[in-house]
Amino acid sequence: MSHRGEQIRFCASRDGARIAYAMAGSGPPLVWAMRWVHHLKLDWDSPIWRAWLELLGSRYTVARYDCRGCGLSDREGIEFSFDAFVDDLEAVIDATRLQQFSLFGLGDGAARAIAYAVKYPERVTRLVLLGSSSRGRLLDPQYVEEGQTRLKAIKLAWQGNNAAFTHNTPLPDASVEQLRAYAEMRQAATSPENAARVVEVIYKTDVRKLAPRVRCPTLVFHARGDAIHPFDEGRNVAALIPKAHFVPLESRNHILLDTEPAWRQFVEALDDFLPAWPAKTGQALGGLTARECEVLELVARGHDNGTIAGQLGISEKTVRNQVSSIFSKLRVNNRAQAVARARDTGFGQKGY
Repeated sequence: MSHRGEQIRFCASRDGARIAYAMAGSGPPLVWAMRWVHHLKLDWDSPIWRAWLELLGSRYTVARYDCRGCGLSDREGIEFSFDAFVDDLEAVIDATRLQQFSLFGLGDGAARAIAYAVKYPERVTRLVLLGSSSRGRLLDPQYVEEGQTRLKAIKLAWQGNNAAFTHNTPLPDASVEQLRAYAEMRQAATSPENAARVVEVIYKTDVRKLAPRVRCPTLVFHARGDAIHPFDEGRNVAALIPKAHFVPLESRNHILLDTEPAWRQFVEALDDFLPAWPAKTGQALGGLTARECEVLELVARGHDNGTIAGQLGISEKTVRNQVSSIFSKLRVNNRAQAVARARDTGFGQKGY
C-alpha cells in the first residue's frame, strides 16, 4: 500500500519517457534520488524501505520517484543513459514546482544528485550522499572483470535466488525476512533485461569531473564494509567535493537498515546537517511557509540576514522580505520579539 498522505503522479522526461513520482511528509522540501531497486507503490510495505520513508517523512516533505525502466515509470521503448537519468530527476523536480530544496542521493542516485547539483547550484541548498561512487566498475581497472561477470549474471539471477546474485546482495547483514523482501522487490521493480541495461549505465558512470564543481554544503556517508561500492570510493567522492564532510558508518549494508547501530549514527548526523525545521509549529504561528520556517529558525539562532542568505543560497533582499513577512504573521515589531516567540515554540534549539 502507499502512505495515505502520498499521491503518485506522472511527468514526462526530456525524451518523453513517463516518470512516476510521489510526495509525502511534512517540513522543508527534500528531493530523494533513491537506489533504483524499489517501487513507489510497494515501498511502504517493504521492511527495508518503510523505515526510510517514516524517517524522512517525519522530518521533511519528500519528493521521490521510480527510475525509468522501473516501478511505475515507463519500461518499454526507452533510452538508458546517465544523461537520461539526470533528465528524469530534473523533470520530477520541475513537476513538483520546488524552487529550493535539499537533495539526497542514495547508491546510484548519488551520481544523479551530484550532476543535478552542479547543473542547478541555485536550487540545491544542501546535498547528502550515501553509498556513492566516483566511477563505475567498468571504468575501474581492478573491477572491470568483476563488473562484466555481474552484468552477464543479472539476467539469470534477477528473477530468482541465484547463489551468485545472493552473494552480491547489497544487504549482507539483513535478516531472512529482509532478504526475501529484497528479492521480491527486485522482481517487482523491473525486468531482467532492463535491470542489465540500468546496471550497465551505472557501471559506466563517472562523476570525477563533476564532483569538484559542487558548490553547496555536502555530507557524504559511506559504510566501511559497503557490499556494493568500496569504502575508498566514498572517501574519493568526499575528497572531490569542496569542503564536503565525510562520515564513515560501521556497517556492511549498502542500504542501511533501521535494525543496525549505524542507523542511529546516520540519523544523528543527518539531523545535525539537515535540521528538522518545526514546520507544523510554524504553521500554528500564523501560517508560516516552509521557507519562512527555515528563515525563522536561523533568526532564532542569532544569525543576521547576510549569514542567512548565504546558508540558504538566496539573496539578502529576499531574506529581508521574508523576515518582514514573518514579523507580520507573528504580529511582532522587531527581531528580539520574533526570536522570543520562536524559541518559546521550539525554534533555534539545534545547532549545526
